[in-house]
Amino acid sequence: MQTRLLGEQGLAVSGVGLGCMGMSDFYGSHEPHDSFATLSQALNSGVTFWDTSDIYGPKTNELLLGRYFKKHPRARNNVTLATKFGIVRDNSGNFIEFNGRPEYVKHACDASLRRLGVDCIDLYYQHRMDPNVPIEDTVGAMADLVKLGKVRYLGLSEAGVDSLTRACRVHPISALQSEYSLWSRDIEGHILPACNELGIGLVAYSPLGRGFLTGAFTSRQDFEPGDWRLNNPRFTEQNLSANLALVDEIKAIAHDVNCTPAQLALAWVLHQSQNYVCIPGTRSPKRVMENAGAMALKRTGTQWKEIAERIDKHKIHGLRYPLEAMRALGR
Repeated sequence: MQTRLLGEQGLAVSGVGLGCMGMSDFYGSHEPHDSFATLSQALNSGVTFWDTSDIYGPKTNELLLGRYFKKHPRARNNVTLATKFGIVRDNSGNFIEFNGRPEYVKHACDASLRRLGVDCIDLYYQHRMDPNVPIEDTVGAMADLVKLGKVRYLGLSEAGVDSLTRACRVHPISALQSEYSLWSRDIEGHILPACNELGIGLVAYSPLGRGFLTGAFTSRQDFEPGDWRLNNPRFTEQNLSANLALVDEIKAIAHDVNCTPAQLALAWVLHQSQNYVCIPGTRSPKRVMENAGAMALKRTGTQWKEIAERIDKHKIHGLRYPLEAMRALGR
């Protein structure tokens, strides 16, 4: 596994990381035993950039990682650990508010440290911007956590150009976490150029299109009852069916270059810049190994251009979030 630098402050992470959300929330049934096996396989495969958040569960995903670190104390030294704050849910999982108030930032960090059972978070993100709190105030409180040794590096998730620019005036931002994949490219127009100018690395979440780009799902019946994707606009019956044309193209290209569709999708993200990494989520040790293999897929610039031309002819059907959630992006 190759490492890559995020930002200009020295944060080095594995090029392919691990999104841990699905181990506790959103994507159907999950078992801690299976998650532990997946985490161990990630370590063995060099997939050591692990991503969680206090809203996953809520809270239970951080607790899961905390139990793993307690059982495998040496693992913590080999993992770059990222978590987030700023979206508040009640214990039943219902959304309450976005919260970027300075006093809440510090409270949320202390709570995450306790759940994770660690004394420092490697990368701490604001999960969504709080429209009622200036970004300078929130990042100022995050910078205080760095001074206290509770956090090493700072990041923002789904922030817009204005928020990124203003945040960097307060403290260096090492990473922007945003959805980016073969079917989610809206940040290419303004946000990614701003990251390049500001010296911010990209952490691409859902680089496999929430599993869809792997070809694993062909109808809504493939999802368990309660799966969050059933409420996502891209997974309505009509849009899912229309988006299968893109998946068929990805499968055909993957066959041509002798890799899996997942590896092609991940390699495409990694090819865009040396400052980009991806954090595909999985509950399967087998999929961890498959995803890690994306680092080995090499194509020439001309070959990637040809692949892009084949992909770009397909229209993407449906927003990547429900409309209300879309309004919270890119602030």
